Amino acid sequence: MKLPLGYIVRNLAARKLTTILTAGGMALVVYVYATVLMLSAGLQKTLVATGQDDNVVVIRRGSQTEVQSSVDRASAAIVESLPDIATGEDGERLASREPVVLISLPKRGSTKPSNIVIRGVTQHGLTLRPQVHIVEGRMFRPGTSEIIAGRSIAGGFTGAGLGETLRFGQRDWTVVGVFDAGRTGFDSEIWGDAEQMMQAFRRLNYSALIFRLADTQRFDAVRKAIEADPRLNLEAKRETRFYADQSEGLSKFISYLGVSISVIFSIGAIIGAMITMYASVASRTAEIGTLRALGFSRAAILVAFLAESLLLGLTGGVIGLVAASAMQVFTISTMNFQTFAEIAFSFTLTPRIVVESLLFAVTMGFVGGFLPAFRAARMKIVDALRAA
Repeated sequence: MKLPLGYIVRNLAARKLTTILTAGGMALVVYVYATVLMLSAGLQKTLVATGQDDNVVVIRRGSQTEVQSSVDRASAAIVESLPDIATGEDGERLASREPVVLISLPKRGSTKPSNIVIRGVTQHGLTLRPQVHIVEGRMFRPGTSEIIAGRSIAGGFTGAGLGETLRFGQRDWTVVGVFDAGRTGFDSEIWGDAEQMMQAFRRLNYSALIFRLADTQRFDAVRKAIEADPRLNLEAKRETRFYADQSEGLSKFISYLGVSISVIFSIGAIIGAMITMYASVASRTAEIGTLRALGFSRAAILVAFLAESLLLGLTGGVIGLVAASAMQVFTISTMNFQTFAEIAFSFTLTPRIVVESLLFAVTMGFVGGFLPAFRAARMKIVDALRAA
């Protein structure tokens, strides 16, 4: 015979304080665990969404980021001559030669500086990034010292707001527009005219060349053509792959650190669950003996007590997930280990994180409840009734 689920639930309800405390401890651990995974997922989503699958990023071979890369004008012209590059409505190739540098800016309300990406773009820069839209002010005029700032930068850094002035590259730059990039990595950048940026920073070479494929299925052929050309020391990546690689270092660090902390916290939660279940077994010795005398098997007793512990874990998991889901309204910024630049991103809850967090909670319940449940199942009928 099996003990009904109602019996298991009533036993948890009868011990409200210990049930709440144990489930609360598990909920706290699941909250930490889920929040860390959401941070990692949010970073990956932000950077992967930055790229377009039909865009190609060309950088110097062996470079990990645009800041480390160098593409001279002759090499850029060779790549732009490839027949697989799409053309715009004006009949010109959809390609953008872009210098990328880092500058240090203080955060608003603080003197603490942080590295910000300055990107020089050409007239096709916005065409290649359809997720970018001017939401305040206007686009910068080519050939001038005008810039536009990503929404995260405009709101978070001194001098980067609409109408304000920044000084870098030995000249003053006026912020004439603020753009929204749909919560992608571009929200954490400042854009200006590519040639003006080259002059200001005394650059001879660009950092990268970005172009759109006429046929996205031709990427492998284009990549091989670029990398096999003896005149070039360049490599090509899909823009989505390029930005996914940018998230790898920080994402792994967040995941490893968070999981390590969660595992340490979970030991305390498991001990709490074990103490709760041992106390339950000790206080219900006579009840266990009566159930055995009524014909319930040892396996039924084991399953019943183990189910109580699993239900505790599941309850804590649900509570922790609900609390963690509220973090999605917040946006944080930190330094990306790969680019050494500030990046703003949000917590992101995915179905995979929900499943992993609930499994983590149930696992804590199982580990914490197995030994007490096994002890209850091993009790002899006579000893249990005599202890009453």
